[in-house]
Amino acid sequence: QVQLVESGGGLVQPGGSLRVSCAASVSIFNIYIMGWYRQAPGKQRELVAAIHTNGNTNYLDSVKGRFTISRDWANHMVYLEMNSLKPEDTAVYYCNAKRPGALGPTGYWGQGTQVTVSA
Repeated sequence: QVQLVESGGGLVQPGGSLRVSCAASVSIFNIYIMGWYRQAPGKQRELVAAIHTNGNTNYLDSVKGRFTISRDWANHMVYLEMNSLKPEDTAVYYCNAKRPGALGPTGYWGQGTQVTVSA
């Protein structure tokens, strides 16, 4: 059974940092592209960051230089380190796993974790 379980969301002040984590099933972690999407109220879900099995990464323009995605092969974990957080980063963050070559927000999803950036 495929599982993606997020943790680590919460409330943080503007300019602060937060790390969200995703525990993935071994069956998909080793071959799938792992990523983080987010969805704010009234907005479409958007890709924040993704990491391929070869280590290549891609980021949403608005988070480049502030967010870092990483992959822990030994523990089948994916992390999103978020620094210099802004109120516009507030959203539910979802862990995602999708087959190489798949386009758009498809594949497997976690339950989501709320990140709120507010003073």
